[in-house]
Amino acid sequence: MRTLYAITHPEATHHVEGIVGGWHDSQLTPAGLGAAASVARALGAQIPDGADVELFSSDLRRTRQTAEKVAELFGVEPILDRRLREKSYGEAGGKPQAWLDQRFVPPPADGERLEHDEGVQGAETRAALAQRVYAAIDEIVRRPCEHQIIVTHGGSLTFVVASWIKMPIEAVGHVSFRAPSGSITTLREDDFYHNRTVYLGDTRHLGSGEAR
Repeated sequence: MRTLYAITHPEATHHVEGIVGGWHDSQLTPAGLGAAASVARALGAQIPDGADVELFSSDLRRTRQTAEKVAELFGVEPILDRRLREKSYGEAGGKPQAWLDQRFVPPPADGERLEHDEGVQGAETRAALAQRVYAAIDEIVRRPCEHQIIVTHGGSLTFVVASWIKMPIEAVGHVSFRAPSGSITTLREDDFYHNRTVYLGDTRHLGSGEAR
């Protein structure tokens, strides 16, 4: 049995300040730090005592802070991987959300979506985001550890899950898997059928009012 636990980092300063996240290096709020500790405790309750655990994280500060709470509990060192970062919004990163909203060109309902130009200089295409996340997950899954924790971002989670279920990159133009901040998405492969199950966005560890 192989299990991956994909964590979307909890509340960060860009959430409450109304600015664009992406590669802008925001940090967790006090509420976010508390939620990260709750995530760690929830993982501790799910993963058997003494099990081998690997921890991977985006290298941005808000995910590193989340991973540090998990690392303290399990006594492991996070492996930082910039390929697990959120989508880059180019020059919009760190600017007010309204600035991006005024310039953003949404993708068409049909036609080219993977290489669509969103109208913001330096912004990543959907294809580029998918390719780097897929590459990171492929490497993680090739490792023999049965319990692997991945700390990432809400936008990147779609491609973590898509990679896990072996969806071809050329098919991800319309896909979106949504999960709240601070949630745990459990990805499990059984030893008999080798099915890859997805349990999306568990927030029971957060309690009322913390999940967003």
